[in-house]
Amino acid sequence: MKKRIRSIPDIRKFKGGDPLVMVTAYDYSMARILDRCEIDIILIGDSVGTTQLGYPNTLSVTMSEMIHHIAAVARGVKQTVIIGDMPFGSSHISPTETRRNAVEMIRAGAHGVKLEGAHDPDTIESLVRSGIPVMGHVGLIPQSIHAMGGYRVQGRKESDRDQIMSDALRLQQAGVFSIVIECVPPSCARIVTHQLDIPTIGIGAGPHCDGQVLVINDLLGMNPDFLPVFVKQYADIHRTISDAVRQFSLDVRNRSFPDGEHSYPEENDGDHPVNS
Repeated sequence: MKKRIRSIPDIRKFKGGDPLVMVTAYDYSMARILDRCEIDIILIGDSVGTTQLGYPNTLSVTMSEMIHHIAAVARGVKQTVIIGDMPFGSSHISPTETRRNAVEMIRAGAHGVKLEGAHDPDTIESLVRSGIPVMGHVGLIPQSIHAMGGYRVQGRKESDRDQIMSDALRLQQAGVFSIVIECVPPSCARIVTHQLDIPTIGIGAGPHCDGQVLVINDLLGMNPDFLPVFVKQYADIHRTISDAVRQFSLDVRNRSFPDGEHSYPEENDGDHPVNS
């Protein structure tokens, strides 16, 4: 069996080799499942805002909310690298304040943090010097949707491709260990991936990146109202859950649940564990 990734330095070794696999998680139960699925990285994304907290976008997610979910995921993980998203407003400040926020994520259980956009190199260098691994993020930057005019594919114009390339090189020089490329044409991602010495992880960026990431809710088909072109649904959990709960409701109403099989025996035969 292929050796599992267990540390940040191992991720760099995957440049140009076997593809990296990254999936999001937001709670203990899902983290326990994913930790046993031979994936390489679990990302606690600020997508927690839209997938778990009901926000219209990721901009409302707070540091305290991210810390809460990072800690929950960390309690369920034994062997997978954990990366926490720095939420909006937590990193586009002074290097000192950014470092303080990143330290809180590491204390909560993350092995590294992800920053969106072309940050001041001094900020990233400050984190790296402090022993905090940093993952970059270029292309579509959800935390900058107002400046970008919404969720739009990036890198179609030559000038935009040049900017993405420049941002990626700037991040690499500052010390990031990998870069997420989001929602760009495959040709753009291929050029960026070829030029960098560190792994790229694509989402809506085609097949040429060094790895791929999907939001777990999208991968499992938990939201039938959201299906961008880059998402492949590997299950229909929305239907599975709906069917199961409807059947439970029906069984309760017609008094077929609980039945004898799902009730404790009447006879006194000593202690009877709840889970047996």
